[in-house]
Amino acid sequence: MTVHLTFHDRVALVTIDRPERRNAVDHETLVALRQAQLDVLAANARCLVLTGAPPAFCAGADLSGVENGEFVKALVAALRGFTEMPIPTIAAIDGPALGAGTQLVIACDLRVATERSVFGIPAAKLGLVVDHWTIERLAREMGWSIARAMLLAAHTYRTEQLHAIGSVHRIGGLDDALAWAAELAALAPLTISSHKLALEQSAPYPAFDELFEQARDAAWASHDAEEGRTAFLEKRPPNFLGR
Repeated sequence: MTVHLTFHDRVALVTIDRPERRNAVDHETLVALRQAQLDVLAANARCLVLTGAPPAFCAGADLSGVENGEFVKALVAALRGFTEMPIPTIAAIDGPALGAGTQLVIACDLRVATERSVFGIPAAKLGLVVDHWTIERLAREMGWSIARAMLLAAHTYRTEQLHAIGSVHRIGGLDDALAWAAELAALAPLTISSHKLALEQSAPYPAFDELFEQARDAAWASHDAEEGRTAFLEKRPPNFLGR
């Protein structure tokens, strides 16, 4: 199993466990994450904590099996699943949270991270394009300036930088995240679910943008996208041609 679900009283702990891939997510892992969300709701948990087994939170997408098809659909389902849960979700980050890792981080309501954690979306180094929802969510959760740097310059940020602006709520480890989750689990659940619903309604899923989707599809099908994935797997610099 690549995803483990355990319960600590009324707190659910979901752990991505692919240490040999630094918890990079593949299609199977994303499907398992979505199932874990459903299992948490069925168990009437009051709070969910998402983390990754050492040495990373999630180093991104497993590029050995990524394509703009079933993988993307599974990723969207997992990300949206966290936002649609009527309970608070906490990302407990320790180590790299890159690409899909940062997407999972911003899909959660709250963030607790160790000082060694790093965040970013290196899509520009791979020739890939993230979906419109991720761009909107990143700008809302991290701020426009940071979103621009992550998306246009493939810049990464450390915990202390994001904590200083409130995008990381607390500096700490998994035990700190679980302790905070226990506090949240004792709060009024109907209040939390109503507030979360209102927060999510204030940031609705972006309307379909034909120009953006055409550009995104073209990027995913491009020579550069293939070159980016191949170069990453071969551990060499990519040679992007803009086609």
